[in-house]
Amino acid sequence: MAKKVRRQTAAPAADKTTVVVPAQDQKTLQALTALADTVVETAARRKPPHLDVPSRSLSNVKYNKTKRFIEMGNGKNRRELFNLSQAKSYMQTMLVSSGCKRLIEQGKTTSIRGLFYLLKHSIEGTREETFDTQDDCDPVIEDVEVMLNAMREELHLYAKNAGAMVGPITLIDTGDEIDCSRMGSGGYNIPSIVEPETVQFKKHDAKFILHVEKDTVWRRFNEDKFWRTHKCVLTHGGGQPPRGVRRMLNRLHNELQLPLYCLLDNDPWGYYIYSVIKQGSINLAYESKRMAIPDARYIGLRSKDFERCQLSPSVRINLKDTDIRRAKQIARYPWFEKKKAWQKEIEQMLRNGFKLEVEALISKDISYVTETYVPERLREGDFLD
Repeated sequence: MAKKVRRQTAAPAADKTTVVVPAQDQKTLQALTALADTVVETAARRKPPHLDVPSRSLSNVKYNKTKRFIEMGNGKNRRELFNLSQAKSYMQTMLVSSGCKRLIEQGKTTSIRGLFYLLKHSIEGTREETFDTQDDCDPVIEDVEVMLNAMREELHLYAKNAGAMVGPITLIDTGDEIDCSRMGSGGYNIPSIVEPETVQFKKHDAKFILHVEKDTVWRRFNEDKFWRTHKCVLTHGGGQPPRGVRRMLNRLHNELQLPLYCLLDNDPWGYYIYSVIKQGSINLAYESKRMAIPDARYIGLRSKDFERCQLSPSVRINLKDTDIRRAKQIARYPWFEKKKAWQKEIEQMLRNGFKLEVEALISKDISYVTETYVPERLREGDFLD
């Protein structure tokens, strides 16, 4: 009788590819490893494993008058493994940390959406999902960022690109030389990851940065070659500028010593965008030092421009109750409440009872904003701090 031969399953071939972790990633990798070691050491002492996550609530945010931007306080929230109400969020935090560690070790990046799918699965023996939706995953990513004092980009995560740049500047993007004066109608698409290890500034002939709120206005400036006539870097952030755009503006301003002027809508949303660029955002207060630009200037649109520019009544947009409430809230921001010019600006918008978009200037002439409005504001130094 023939002997029954036990079939052996071949072990998967070992990955012989060795990824050299760059120096800039080693610090983040060490922080992730230290986080895991702390959990193991706590368990070894027969103590309940826990994580202390800095609180990102409004009550834990303060305005630093000396630095002139928003900072996080020292408040923390404890997340315990053996607390039934916290066990899942604890697991999710460690799962995100593990996923980011894997990305760094493999020398790869992924989107926050990609990380969600990388980590999403059913927990063995249950019908419970690690993450139900991306909305469950995103706050945990921010928790890991703030725990490790690391930017999302340092965790090898990126968001979608939503901004562009054009002007007399040449940069190196992952080894490729990009001349931003030769990028056509679409400009250079500002990536999510713009750290010095990825993007380097090679040379430039710019005198300042002009940041506009929307792509539609940016296209007018680009088509009219405003950046060439006035030697500036022209950027937009597609509305609320994403992190990559804010970080790029910060680097352009600080590393190249370029003044930053913001052309935004005359409404509470435009005021808020300026606030975020200048002082940082409450949600990302832990990254203000690398994103906020306290010396940014608001060049328009202004509440007085309806009369000053003799605009047509048809371009006015009546304020809604939500606009009024938001405007009053912004007026109470610590970085605005002591500034008489900003108080006057907001009060006049409320008295007007309407708001204005930058595109309203088109009612004067298709190129009024590029040929008259902004050049006059720059020449006269007419802007808000």
